[in-house]
Amino acid sequence: RRAMALSTESKVPFKRIMAANRGEIATRIMRAGTELGLETVGIYSKEDRFTQHRYKADYAFMVGEGKSPVGAYLDIEGIVATAKANGVDAVHPGYGFLSEREDFARALEEAGIQFVGPTVKNLQDFGDKTSARALAIEVGVPVVPGTDGPVTTLEEARSFIEGGNDPVGYPVIIKAAMGGGGKGMRVVESADVLEENFNLATSEALAAFGDGSIFIERYVSEPRHIEIQILGDGTGNVVHLYD
Repeated sequence: RRAMALSTESKVPFKRIMAANRGEIATRIMRAGTELGLETVGIYSKEDRFTQHRYKADYAFMVGEGKSPVGAYLDIEGIVATAKANGVDAVHPGYGFLSEREDFARALEEAGIQFVGPTVKNLQDFGDKTSARALAIEVGVPVVPGTDGPVTTLEEARSFIEGGNDPVGYPVIIKAAMGGGGKGMRVVESADVLEENFNLATSEALAAFGDGSIFIERYVSEPRHIEIQILGDGTGNVVHLYD
């Protein structure tokens, strides 16, 4: 794989990168690293010890011993320790798992390892969707009616939807506060299915992101999704990648 590198004098400011993810996501990170002339490091749970991404890496290490298959990839302490012990300069989280966890980015920063992604401050503001929502409101971005912060109990959820002088009413959507990608997200059409979907969303969020926090918004049944990607290099150079 070293022969496939684009250049032996890469301008990338690190030499060994870890893909803190699994499957195709990790494989793509490793492929990009190889093309840039980097050494690649993979991690895998015990259950993933025979999966492809382990063997695509130059070096691979098992993490999360004794944890669940998903929990292994959420083991911040173990992943950072593995990276530090094996000369990793940078960690790319891919998406999902720890990609939006500011505590992971901070732990890497404290260990002297580059987090390939947003800054800790960015993740504090945007990794938690309730904080991102509050910031959007603060700067005048229109948002649909929703809870002011995380909802921790079924009673809070019911009160927001059904109680008060101006209840938001059904349908609503329950969303994971600390993740994305559709995990921990449930549409609730009526009161009789609120409890079931509240519990499902909370447990899915906890399993996928290590945090069961959720929030609630009015459900928009036929939305148009417009997304603009912003890419920066950390030195003041920023571009948008259209919508």
